[in-house]
Amino acid sequence: MEKNHSRIAVIGIIIEDRERAEQVNELLHQYGECIIGRMGIPYKEKQIHIISVVLDAPADTISALAGKLGRIPGVSSKAIYSKEKKET
Repeated sequence: MEKNHSRIAVIGIIIEDRERAEQVNELLHQYGECIIGRMGIPYKEKQIHIISVVLDAPADTISALAGKLGRIPGVSSKAIYSKEKKET
């Protein structure tokens, strides 16, 4: 992966179907080299699980992961990107 064109981003993931957690973890494992860190919060009162994943990767890689996560039934995801820094 070329870091020169990488972006910092956070992908927010909400898992409403606990049975899909394994699929989510498998995808995150596939993109593991891009992941800086992750935090998971089980929200028992609402029976959902919230995960935030911080990445350093090209925008198309981040978008691909967010899209794949969002296509899993019972899972929602959204990516938030850092502003691009201009070369001086």
